[in-house]
Amino acid sequence: MSNRVLTVAIVDDHEAVRYGFAGACREFHYILMASASNVLELMEQLNGRKVDVVVMDLSLADGSLVSENVRTVVNHGMPVLIFSIADRSKLIRAAIKSGAHAIVPKSESMQELMKAIELTSRGVFINNAETTAAIDSDQDFKIAQLTDRERQVLTLYASGLALKQVAYQLGVERSTAKEHIDRVRRKYAKLGRHAGTKIDLLRRAIEDGYINEELL
Repeated sequence: MSNRVLTVAIVDDHEAVRYGFAGACREFHYILMASASNVLELMEQLNGRKVDVVVMDLSLADGSLVSENVRTVVNHGMPVLIFSIADRSKLIRAAIKSGAHAIVPKSESMQELMKAIELTSRGVFINNAETTAAIDSDQDFKIAQLTDRERQVLTLYASGLALKQVAYQLGVERSTAKEHIDRVRRKYAKLGRHAGTKIDLLRRAIEDGYINEELL
């Protein structure tokens, strides 16, 4: 373990987990700077500050997507360590693809979690059984590099809207929305991930964490 005092935060909608984590932080002399039930609350508590590691559950009660949660935290310059029951392979893959360092199952001890936090703070990708299984179960494990607008169009279209409805919601022409979908299809095709039909696009959107299959 490093002698450096680590700053940490946790995002979990179970109060008991947050309390247990706070106790472990005191035992390991980590500084707990935020304890939140969702990512918005986390950002409000941090108020522009950064921590060495953010510990996060896969599924939160606010219905947010793990891919969006991870990207939000990573884009603010903080590494993410997923601490979860870890029984949903698609959500696990979405978390890792979005930038999470590793998955630590809640069946592990708090001591193991604290060790994982220390490794994550040093930029180490934790090659444990859960993380490896998530990658190995997805032979391609390639996420299409979509622009923000392409992700918006894909999410709306794959969720069931017609192109005309997508265009109306985004304030663009139907032809523009179609161009975005065509580009999305080409990008997936280059990765060997077929996206020729609307059902295929829905599958790709779920796989990459743009759509939460639990909400369908």
